[in-house]
Amino acid sequence: MTKSIPVAFLSLLFVGTVCNSMAVSFMGFYIVESLQRAPWNISVYTGVFALVAILSNRIFAKQMDRGANPFPMIGLAALGYCMAAFALSMSPSSLTVATAGVIGFGLGSSAMSTMFSLGGDIAERNSIKRSTYNAYMRATTSTSWMNGPALSFIVADQFGPEVVFQAAFAIGLIWLALWWRTAPRDAARIPVSAAQEKLMKGERHPELWAAILFVFCLALAHSLTFSALPIFFVREVGLPAYAPGLAFSIKTFAELFAIFTTPYLIARFGLRTALMGTAQLAIVAILVLATVRSFPHMFFGAAAEGVYFGLFSTLAISFVQSLSKNRPAQATAMYWNTMMIALVIAGPAAGLIAQVSDFQSVIFTGSAFAVASAAILGWSSYQRSESQKRDKTCQSDK
Repeated sequence: MTKSIPVAFLSLLFVGTVCNSMAVSFMGFYIVESLQRAPWNISVYTGVFALVAILSNRIFAKQMDRGANPFPMIGLAALGYCMAAFALSMSPSSLTVATAGVIGFGLGSSAMSTMFSLGGDIAERNSIKRSTYNAYMRATTSTSWMNGPALSFIVADQFGPEVVFQAAFAIGLIWLALWWRTAPRDAARIPVSAAQEKLMKGERHPELWAAILFVFCLALAHSLTFSALPIFFVREVGLPAYAPGLAFSIKTFAELFAIFTTPYLIARFGLRTALMGTAQLAIVAILVLATVRSFPHMFFGAAAEGVYFGLFSTLAISFVQSLSKNRPAQATAMYWNTMMIALVIAGPAAGLIAQVSDFQSVIFTGSAFAVASAAILGWSSYQRSESQKRDKTCQSDK
């Protein structure tokens, strides 16, 4: 491989994430405002969407770890996305959303896990640290999320909601073209031998599952906060209607800077220490947001949120991958599936908590999950330290 492939791959990741962010951000609005369906339909759509994405991630990851070529998997995801966008642009209806839409967009979202798994292999082939290239990929996806949702709603406002799917289809075709021209066709991993696979199936991975639980708790903390903040700022604090959008821009801007510091933090402190600091920062940031009373207060909270989430999203995927070196694709899929499950749970949970109390309580609940994530990581680190001490004792006795 040449040195230009990582840059070309980032362009593929950028366009693919723009496509997926357009669909993810717009579908709830489209179901309620354009199709005039009850809000509970969003939960049904999101649940089925997540199920399709999670199953796709698991199947593709297992095949990649067995030596399958990821090239057609990315193409299948892009094709599924294009078919969903085309179907909705031709026949905008609830039936299309419930069939071609949810299946195609769900399959399209599987590209994230596949491309992050493939990105790790590309980094190794180009003598780039996996954690460093993860930072570049996370920065790329964050930049995509700054553009995709805004594009969807601008097009819907100026030309109508159906035109969003026409635009999504057009950009999906660019995604397919980039996949065909830039995605490496020879990036299949060396498969694990049958004997090794049988041995690994019998192994227990408590550290990996503790890491996944840590990711789930901190992802849920972020998703609960993210779901509640817009209404909290406007309805309960009394800030102007444009405040949530401004806060999101500040958060994303800070997130990009934080992402690029992660290789230094890993080299200086190690993954576990850096993640523990991130979890502690998350607790502080969420509590700051829960007590916002003015614009300067909101700016500070949004910036802190961007810093902790940028660090978390980049460090955590490297952390999970480091605990399953024999099955990196499966570990990457576990990370993305966990993030998606947390996002799916957060929406209904935020609504239920706000119904019983208020949206500030939702944010305080998020801070509790951030505390839980720090406790889980601390417990896991303690168990690891004790295990290493026992191993050293056993070796010295021998």
